[in-house]
Amino acid sequence: MALRTRFTELAGIEHPIVQGGMMWVGRAELAAAVSNAGGLGLITALTQPTPDDLRREIDRCRTMTDKPFGVNLTILPSVSPPPYAEYRRAIIDSGIKIVETAGYKPQEHVDDFKAHGIKVIHKCTAVRHALSAERMGVDAISIDGFECAGHPGEDDIPGLVLIPAAADQVKIPMIASGGFGDGRGLAAALALGAEGINMGTRFCATVEAPIHENVKQLLVSNDERATNLIFRAFRNTGRVAKTSVSDQVVAIGGQAGAEFKDVQPLVSGAKGRIALETGDLDAGLIWAGQIQGLIHDIPTCDELISRIVRDAEAIIRGRLTSLLVA
Repeated sequence: MALRTRFTELAGIEHPIVQGGMMWVGRAELAAAVSNAGGLGLITALTQPTPDDLRREIDRCRTMTDKPFGVNLTILPSVSPPPYAEYRRAIIDSGIKIVETAGYKPQEHVDDFKAHGIKVIHKCTAVRHALSAERMGVDAISIDGFECAGHPGEDDIPGLVLIPAAADQVKIPMIASGGFGDGRGLAAALALGAEGINMGTRFCATVEAPIHENVKQLLVSNDERATNLIFRAFRNTGRVAKTSVSDQVVAIGGQAGAEFKDVQPLVSGAKGRIALETGDLDAGLIWAGQIQGLIHDIPTCDELISRIVRDAEAIIRGRLTSLLVA
């Protein structure tokens, strides 16, 4: 059996499970493993140093899977932004059929992708942003609750409220993100009005995730309380795993008059990459969500997705149905 939703139909996938686009993690081997298991794997465009490197990574992924996979393109305001238009062209020229966009003013990217027949999922942290993206012409929404890793926005609305609030207004297919990692979560997301789930942190704790075993073991050993909210004072909140580095960032950011430059040496993406690749947990930030509290093993992507779908189906067919009284 399978769970068929509007999103599985849109993406041409077997199971309503998406692997989030994660910096330094969303590489070909992980995306291919998720797609081969029936989900939707995503390569993270900006993990690749240049647009040509992205082309090669897409080609590499195609040697590992013949199933649908996509690319994440996150647009962030920056003094010296990467060449987004060139990355976009690499995605289009490579024949990618589905893209996840996120971040700042994606209209020009959405328009170009749509003009080339590419399906666009836009990642949002608020209902108002989801409705704006829907008006922009995207094909699906990924709605990100406060439990998530990364940047949950500044509204602090958890998924239990945010997902149905969005489902009440958003007409296009919507997947739920933030705090998902097992069959209970998938069943709950479907009950709340979503058409599937997006998982980032949970896919980091898999065999195929291209990160150091120390990081995977950290995610297994941490509980749901073991995250830090950083950058709160700068109105750019981020949720990361609780480590010595993120503890320092919180302490410095909480001081009166603190500025971003005061924490900048600790939070560079290059240092985070070192932590992920070498397993030195004191090297940089490790982005992780509250779902850590429900991560107890390091399965293959196929084992994880099969288990999630099997457990969700058992909940829907079994426990929930058994509660009905004639």
